[in-house]
Amino acid sequence: MTTLQHFAQQRVLVVGGSSGIGLAVAQSFAAAGARVTIASRSADKLAQAAGQIEGEVTSVALDATDNAAIEAFFAHAEPWDHIVISAAQTPTGPVGKLALEDAYRAMDSKFWGAYRIARAARFAPGASLTFVSGFLSVRPSKNSVLQGAINAAIESLARGLALELSPVRVNTVSPGVIVTPLWDKLPEADREQVFAKTADHLPAKRVGQPQDIANAVLYLAGTPFATGSTVLVDGGGAIA
Repeated sequence: MTTLQHFAQQRVLVVGGSSGIGLAVAQSFAAAGARVTIASRSADKLAQAAGQIEGEVTSVALDATDNAAIEAFFAHAEPWDHIVISAAQTPTGPVGKLALEDAYRAMDSKFWGAYRIARAARFAPGASLTFVSGFLSVRPSKNSVLQGAINAAIESLARGLALELSPVRVNTVSPGVIVTPLWDKLPEADREQVFAKTADHLPAKRVGQPQDIANAVLYLAGTPFATGSTVLVDGGGAIA
């Protein structure tokens, strides 16, 4: 069975679908014939992203930290065949230096945002839910301790939900260093230096692209025997 046959006319929601990994996931589902809805907080970014997706796509402004809005959205939407959650805003830094307000905000965005959506979502028969975590869950950094903890919590949440929501399948994709707009805050020369140094360190000898993660998401969504899994797509970062 081809990927197109897997997803033709299926309803797919990508939360965080306006840029980076989420946009690549939305593009891949749309190319496979799915009816895609992208969601994020910014209506302007959504409009721009929709123009980059070939296929059937709609958009909705949705804040993952707003539980009332999330519950209202799912209450009025038809059940989904696949939901992917890649949206998060997570301030980073060493525990001793990261302000508690920023730490709370990071947890609220990435972990509680995913929790709220999983709690409110309505699924069609044979549906899947896929989270995006990060390889810091298994290879922590002294400068990003909270991010590693949040990613580990996301992966644990997915395993538990795979039991609670069964037969809905729940999985996680754990990326390594991926070239996304999150890196745009660095000057171009510094950014390229980081990517080159990272690629030299990794067994794969390259940094990741959003499409690498999208491939893994579609694999999990389209594999009926995959649930409770965490798939590392990190160029070997967890073992390097």
